[in-house]
Amino acid sequence: MSTDVTDKTPAAAPPGKGGSAGGDGLLQLVLGGLRRNMRQYGMLIALGLIVVLFQIWTGGDLLLPRNVSNLVLQNSYILILAIGMMLVIIAGHIDLSVGSITAFVGAFAAVLTVQHHVAWPIALVLCLLVGAVAGSVQGFLIAYFGIPSFIVTLAGMLLFRGLTEILLKGQTLGPFPNGLQKIGNGFLPEVGPNTNYHNLTLLLGIVLIAAVVWQEVRDRRRQQEFSLDVVPVKLFLLKLVALVAAILALTMLLASYDGAPIVLIILGVLVGGYGYVMRNSVFGRHIYAIGGNLPAAKLSGVKDKRITFQVFLNMGVLAALAGLVVAARLNAASPKAGDGFELEAIASSFIGGASMSGGVGTVLGAIIGGLVLGVLNNGMNLLSVGTDWQQVIKGLALLAAVGFDVWNKRKSGS
Repeated sequence: MSTDVTDKTPAAAPPGKGGSAGGDGLLQLVLGGLRRNMRQYGMLIALGLIVVLFQIWTGGDLLLPRNVSNLVLQNSYILILAIGMMLVIIAGHIDLSVGSITAFVGAFAAVLTVQHHVAWPIALVLCLLVGAVAGSVQGFLIAYFGIPSFIVTLAGMLLFRGLTEILLKGQTLGPFPNGLQKIGNGFLPEVGPNTNYHNLTLLLGIVLIAAVVWQEVRDRRRQQEFSLDVVPVKLFLLKLVALVAAILALTMLLASYDGAPIVLIILGVLVGGYGYVMRNSVFGRHIYAIGGNLPAAKLSGVKDKRITFQVFLNMGVLAALAGLVVAARLNAASPKAGDGFELEAIASSFIGGASMSGGVGTVLGAIIGGLVLGVLNNGMNLLSVGTDWQQVIKGLALLAAVGFDVWNKRKSGS
């Protein structure tokens, strides 16, 4: 008895479909990776688009070496505040006092160095201690007395603003010693032969590229060791190429002017150190735990009161550092210094991916959020946009970022 045998061999896939997708396959891979990591990459892509748009609108002025250097100097203190504010928000709190502490520390530094002629290194240490005391007092009231952080830091905002007026007696006080000025305005020294570029900045850029590549590869291997999901190899390599290109471009721009600003080195150390703490330390995991689910964190043995106290102490120290930077940049202490800094830092954190409910956010996200606001400010100034419209545009940017976060959560939940 004969049986008809039907050929079950599948037909060849049409070009552009199936297994051999070629360029379309890579595009689909990239788009799929972006969709799965939209929270992580969304604002980074937005920052890139904003830079490209303003570079076109300003006729290339945005990315001139001198303007890039000014962009770093003008936004350094906001980025420092944003790092601390991100930790506060991840822990489920808010801090409205950082702008006033910034002004108070600048005034305190001026009184020490200008009126009493205290050596600037000693004044710097004393100012950081003042910030630590201010943050610890607020943290103690929040953590151990249970007073809401909004109320405590609102009171702190009024208190330190008033103390600044008292210290300065309503007047601007300066100038600062040269050593202190360099924190806000100085650049790395020139070393080596004349190459038409700043050699030390080039060297630091190469070291940074090597460190970033090593860290990314290390993180990927650790995720694979613990059987965690990792992005596909092609997307990972694309990410590495983008990171290296961005660092190299920034390095060449800075090296073709006066080199890397000293405050950029300080900021780089802070980003690297706090990023490591939040990713790898017990302290960082506990911050995420109390912000994500406080009752569960308590049941797990997390000492939430101590963590909250330490988070606000840290915020006070960073606010003091930002106060020194802004005072050094202006070369004077002013009663109006720091106005609105707390709102800029909070906006940077939310634009960078922090969640209103806590438990979500990264240090790098805070930096990206701060850069988004900084590029917007700088680009609009180059285009001579009025301050009224600048406020409108920044408000819309903040609203769009938070709206995107809410939409992304709902989409993930569904």
